[in-house]
Amino acid sequence: MSTRLLQSAAVVAAILSTAAEAAGDSSFNPEISLILDGRYGSFDNDSDYELPGFMLGGEAGRGEEGFHLGHSELVLSANVDNLFYGKMTAAIAEHDGETEVELEEAYIETLGLGHGITAKAGRFFSGLGYLNQQHPHAWDFTDAPLIYRGLFGDQLLDDGVHLSWVAPTPMFVKVGAEITRGERFPAAGASNDGVGASTFFAKVGGDLGESQAWQLGISHWRAEVEGRTSGGHHHHEDEEGGHETPTYSGDSDVTGIDFVWKWAPHGNATERNLKIQGEYFIRNEDGDVVMDDESDAPESTTYDGEQKGGYLQAVYQFMPRWRVGLRYDWLDSDNKGSDEEVLAEAGLDNEGHTPQRFTLMGDYSHSEYSRVRLQFARDESYEDKDNIITLQYIVSLGSHGAHQF
Repeated sequence: MSTRLLQSAAVVAAILSTAAEAAGDSSFNPEISLILDGRYGSFDNDSDYELPGFMLGGEAGRGEEGFHLGHSELVLSANVDNLFYGKMTAAIAEHDGETEVELEEAYIETLGLGHGITAKAGRFFSGLGYLNQQHPHAWDFTDAPLIYRGLFGDQLLDDGVHLSWVAPTPMFVKVGAEITRGERFPAAGASNDGVGASTFFAKVGGDLGESQAWQLGISHWRAEVEGRTSGGHHHHEDEEGGHETPTYSGDSDVTGIDFVWKWAPHGNATERNLKIQGEYFIRNEDGDVVMDDESDAPESTTYDGEQKGGYLQAVYQFMPRWRVGLRYDWLDSDNKGSDEEVLAEAGLDNEGHTPQRFTLMGDYSHSEYSRVRLQFARDESYEDKDNIITLQYIVSLGSHGAHQF
């Protein structure tokens, strides 16, 4: 176990101990759960991953080959009192041979404010879209759709406040807004004194008889980006062999629509059930791209870009514990600027390629706490087409809350 991991465990233990002492007795009794994620991956080619037309960042990538750990999580949550609920999720993963511990979520949320209003403050997954709010272990496939990889570096996560309202109507109607710091990918710079990004979303849904349910959502995110670097692509070299880092500053707007439909005979999902979901996003950006080489006069270009794409997937449980799923992803981009060569160096030239991917998965869940999954993907994200096979296990130890619709 690495020193960093031991230090993190000690910090968690100290937090628990301090909280218990503050309570004066053993009344501090949070729900604790540990998600373990292990994988084996196989690729057909070893070329550097890229999505032509997109500046990658965050955790965007196709993962690792061979045996490796995925995205394990340590989760603590409890009601603070009759007004507040608190939750912390620490993600433990290995990158480039080093174990890293990241504070993925840490927020408080109100309980029983009344009138359908809920407020949240801290670090949390944005309410944008459908899949974004789910932790990776709850996904139906081992990886994020290409559009999430291209726009959000897999998921949109930030620090700020979230406010939502559920209307007192027979049909499910929910609207919400978020104001966040805007420092994490795909924003950067925390403009406007650390209030650099905002999100608005609305969802409606309901039941169709006793066997079907549906939900439809729209969302919009915007940010003033100051110095967003592209970490997903390999760094480029200039003519003298120095390293250049593509850096974007300007406006960024993302608009999306999502839907999900579920079927279970007579509402009993334990025997058979079917879920169909899809999302579509379009992003518009207007600003400048600089190839930062730490010189006084780096190459630069204006940048007026449009990137879009989505996915459609179906997952069918044909008998208790066994499921199969099929997903199709696609992307497209149209980026313009004053210097096409600089745009290309920044990864914003789509090279006449429209990325797409076909994914087939099958999984077995021995109980609600364990799952084994085999997935095959025909990945045509870039010119070097790839066949990716992933074998994954996910287990949950301890108490763990239910997931969203």
